[in-house]
Amino acid sequence: MRKKVPYGYQVHPDNDKLLMPIEHELEALELAKQHLKQYSYRAVAQWLSKETGRYISHYGLKKRIEVEQKRKKASVIKRKLAKWLEETLSEIEKLETQGVGSYSEACGDRSPPD
Repeated sequence: MRKKVPYGYQVHPDNDKLLMPIEHELEALELAKQHLKQYSYRAVAQWLSKETGRYISHYGLKKRIEVEQKRKKASVIKRKLAKWLEETLSEIEKLETQGVGSYSEACGDRSPPD
């Protein structure tokens, strides 16, 4: 297991390789993100620690939010790439079934001379 358990989670009592969400901490974290629009990381981290009873430093809060944003951005990019790939594969399949650029029996044998 990791050295530190991410804020909003706890180690499962029966399996130390699993993390269980702590709902009230995750809800407070979502509210903290809204508070960051008006207040500093330091002030919001103090509020969050007081609200949940679990300490988080201003740097820990900043790092947690940055990692979350980075993962969300990567997810959006990957979804766009997956959609593009799906569309491209669909176009390739259409071209292959239409036989564009290939000879068909209706045109006769057009094999090159020997």
